[in-house]
Amino acid sequence: MASDRQADSLAEAFAQVPRELFLPKEEQQFASSNVPLQIGEGQTNSQPSTVADMLALLDPQPGDRVLDLGSGSGWTTALLGVLVGSRGHVAGVERHLELITHARAALERLAQDDVDFGNVEIVAATSGVLGLPDAGPFDRILVSAGAQSMPAELIAQLEIGGVMVIPVQGEMLRVERSGSGDRDITITRHGRYRFVPLILN
Repeated sequence: MASDRQADSLAEAFAQVPRELFLPKEEQQFASSNVPLQIGEGQTNSQPSTVADMLALLDPQPGDRVLDLGSGSGWTTALLGVLVGSRGHVAGVERHLELITHARAALERLAQDDVDFGNVEIVAATSGVLGLPDAGPFDRILVSAGAQSMPAELIAQLEIGGVMVIPVQGEMLRVERSGSGDRDITITRHGRYRFVPLILN
């Protein structure tokens, strides 16, 4: 459950980043509904309550460097950009080029409303590579796709003391890295969720 501080920060982020801007035109009328919505390429924009749950577990701090893997519509990436502030940086990674184009356009529209997203980038996934190993380590990693097992390559991209939130076999996990080894992690479990599968490009 989110603390009062988290709840206030999340509410501010959601207010600054309207969901409808990141949805296809035919789905925008459903933006206020707490349901996942189709965004094309077989992908979805997760329901707001799920996004809020994941962001509360991730607990990004101002100044954090964040990897958003499976950025999709770019909505969660933009929310993270608000939460880490101008001193932080968020790198969204997406495998579908059409979704990247739409997400970047949505960020540009928000920038026209005097919301600064210079700390956010959305990049294409590299074939056969999970995440952005050359850009790490990251303070926070958010994975918005379901893995079949814990990806060691993502743990390696996590800063010691950093946190990753990832659904594995349908269960939401919060992973905190405590040391330099792949096994130096603490995992807590936070209920079952449905996601599209995590796929290497």
